[in-house]
Amino acid sequence: MKVAGDWVDHPGTQALCRVLEDAGHRALFVGGCVRNALMGVPVSDIDIATDALPTIVSELAESAGFRVIPTGIDHGTVTVIANGVAHEVTTFRRDEETDGRHAVVAFSARVEEDAARRDFTMNALYADRAGAVIDPLGGLPDLMARRVRFVGNADARIIEDFLRILRFFRFHAHYGDPDSGVDVEGLAACAAYSTEIETLSRERIGAEMRKLLAAPDPAPAVAAMAAAGVLAVVLPGAEARALAPLVYLESGRSPGWLRRLAVLGGQDVGNRLRLSRREAADLGRIRAEIGGVLGPAALGFVLGDALGADAVLARAAMLEQALPEDWEKDIARGAAAQFPLRAADFIDRVQGPALGAALAAAQKRWLASDLMLTRAELLG
Repeated sequence: MKVAGDWVDHPGTQALCRVLEDAGHRALFVGGCVRNALMGVPVSDIDIATDALPTIVSELAESAGFRVIPTGIDHGTVTVIANGVAHEVTTFRRDEETDGRHAVVAFSARVEEDAARRDFTMNALYADRAGAVIDPLGGLPDLMARRVRFVGNADARIIEDFLRILRFFRFHAHYGDPDSGVDVEGLAACAAYSTEIETLSRERIGAEMRKLLAAPDPAPAVAAMAAAGVLAVVLPGAEARALAPLVYLESGRSPGWLRRLAVLGGQDVGNRLRLSRREAADLGRIRAEIGGVLGPAALGFVLGDALGADAVLARAAMLEQALPEDWEKDIARGAAAQFPLRAADFIDRVQGPALGAALAAAQKRWLASDLMLTRAELLG
């Protein structure tokens, strides 16, 4: 089997591989680029594994006129910019010591050792410069079956890095077969070590949850997280029941991870996932309207197009209701609307704090009217 794509044949990529090979070293595509190419998914990053030490990679690449950035040279990785394309070039490695968060690695000359330290079998696939697939651990059948399975012993892989618990569910959401369900051994190991997630930085947890919830349909994976007790550790108080209805109601809209997070609920979400201030504020605004009474047009006015649509979708999913008729048109109408009154319209009637209260009361009536009350009706 071979991988194919413009990225494989890119002149810079081919030239970099030749530079390493001409010096007597191996240059193998690895991980996501191989996995995605075989699954027909767009390739965004090109990772190359080699038996050349990072200092040698740097010297060879610079001699060839490529730009070298020592992004993770202590761990064996350098970034090589060849003909405008970035390549992460990493020396074959094996784990010497792990503590669930960090690993001490040693460089290796064997691709088999490099493959054995990877998380999932579908990520332990390599390909040579011609695109021929190299499968040291038998991961190709798992990939073809869209089965997310840990390399070797699931417990051992998780103990090496507890973030792999969340990656297990994230990869299932993006690449797994929802009809086959999650790998039983992997799920059991994730459940057994779920409390260790608390040892991870919240930035890493938040990054994984963003990626998971941005999958085309994260509902089966999140349901499995809940069943394994993982969701309760990540987001205490969260519930997965409304996520599947939300995905159904989205009906072809771009996945919105924040919208999906809104229906999960949970306690102290902004802090636990290290949301930005803007993200936390937007999440709060969506969640505040789930149990509210404003119609789509009013939500479009108050929240704008995007957040207004998020609130309508989240409310329908949470309350198990159908979407209102013409709701998208109403959202757009509200987002483009202008409130017909100004403070000056009340200046001859009330002053001081009462002026602001009168204006707010009028706007509340206008929102409740589906933005239909005219200026004259509001002042009458």
